Amino acid sequence: MAGGRQHRGGVGADHSGSGSGGSGVLFRGQVHHASLRGTDMSWFSNPLKPKKDSIVERLIKQAEACCAGLEGLVSYVANPSEEIAKAVKDAEERGDEERRLLIDELNRTFVTPLDREDIFALSRSIDDVLDYAYTTVDELSLFKPKSSPFLAEMTGALRDAGKEIHLAMTRILEHRAVANEHAMRAKHLENRVEKLYRQATAALFQQKVGALEDVLEIMKLREVYRHLSNAADRADTAANIIADVNMKVM
Repeated sequence: MAGGRQHRGGVGADHSGSGSGGSGVLFRGQVHHASLRGTDMSWFSNPLKPKKDSIVERLIKQAEACCAGLEGLVSYVANPSEEIAKAVKDAEERGDEERRLLIDELNRTFVTPLDREDIFALSRSIDDVLDYAYTTVDELSLFKPKSSPFLAEMTGALRDAGKEIHLAMTRILEHRAVANEHAMRAKHLENRVEKLYRQATAALFQQKVGALEDVLEIMKLREVYRHLSNAADRADTAANIIADVNMKVM
């Protein structure tokens, strides 16, 4: 043709309208950076990634409520009062609410920071620990057993295990190795509670029984010890889940 071959959108075609020797040429798939200046493209790299991890925040808040309940349990064993019992109940209700909110978040979230099943199981284990703490305080209030040195030791170790679980939750996304260390400490504390539980139970059965009242006292403490042992088991389960989560990403 007299006018030369025309290029329709091909490589090297000048679409700038400037006629400046191709300085305004855009190739297919090329983005004009000047047109994006001042534009927030933070979502573009991964549109499925949550902006803020509200699910882990819920787990942390649930663990905080658990710590508050366990701290109240220790205080109640040392100095029983209705005020402390109410504080433990309030912590248990707060933990339940955080769990409900977490489940709602799970149901509305497409991409989760951890496996959905792990999140649910971890939340349930933390909830169980707090439930047992509340049940223990409730039964101590109802049964009014005699004081036992094992109670103070068991509740203290359980409280410390709860703190380690909470610390692990705060580190689980960005510092997984540290989170794993806290989980291992929680497991060691669970072993401590279980050892104390066996010693306490053996001490009960070695007591001399002179009257029905003595038998009832043994039954009361045995029931309380059992709740503390169950709480420690659930803390151990939570620690195992955290360790499993860390193994999955290594």
